[in-house]
Amino acid sequence: MKLYIKHTTDYRYTEPLRYALQTLWLTPPTCLAQTVRFWSLGAPEKLFPQHDAFGNSIHSYTFVGQACDNVRWSLVNAAGKVETFGIAEFTDDDSLPMPQLYLRSTPLAQPSPLLADFGRRYIKTLAGDGKADLQELLALSAGVAGAVRYRKDSTDVTTTALQAFEAGAGVCQDQAHVMVAICRSLGIPARYVSGYFYAANEPDLASHAWADVCLDVASRRWVSIDVTHRCLIDERHVRLAVGTDYSACPPIKGVRHGGGQESMTVSITIEPV
Repeated sequence: MKLYIKHTTDYRYTEPLRYALQTLWLTPPTCLAQTVRFWSLGAPEKLFPQHDAFGNSIHSYTFVGQACDNVRWSLVNAAGKVETFGIAEFTDDDSLPMPQLYLRSTPLAQPSPLLADFGRRYIKTLAGDGKADLQELLALSAGVAGAVRYRKDSTDVTTTALQAFEAGAGVCQDQAHVMVAICRSLGIPARYVSGYFYAANEPDLASHAWADVCLDVASRRWVSIDVTHRCLIDERHVRLAVGTDYSACPPIKGVRHGGGQESMTVSITIEPV
């Protein structure tokens, strides 16, 4: 499937900015599951590219000094065409972090005894050899989707996996966090994935999240599971970035001085081409 994606983030401020630094996780990679045919980024100042510790392509820009005079808005655009192939299983390159990194506890996807107990209902064959069973992981993801029902605007970006699990509701970010935290609770490396999802009748899911779970630590074999849709990723999914949880790879993150009150509007459109 070939998809044209346009992602616009519009910041508005009640007072002039004095300083701002923004980092963008808005560049999809070319990988086994997708080929980026073209991609462009636009920002108010010059973008400086680099890679983060997880192998993501990121870009940063700053407002500083005279560039800030009377600045009360900031517009970031990302757009391009990506061809997807629906390949859910893949092997990490040796240059990327070892799977064991994704066993570490993080604030938004912290292991817990409660989550471990839930996970053991579905994961039966852990043998301590660094391997996981795909069918059991799919059963677990369906269990998570049932336990944490999708409910728009029921949480925010600071909601933890345990909070969403105990509330029984959340959005795709929360469902991915719960899946990741359960896997970590059982000793299975798992990571958070940000991306896009195309569905003509589900525009709220254009900005999407799912989980990578390690099938075999020794061979660096992973599988991408969409908890919200209870399936492996397919041609509707476009991968953006990975991290230990949302806070490690948000679309945009930054700091600022001045500006007063900030408001943000995000618009994402995805069209088949």
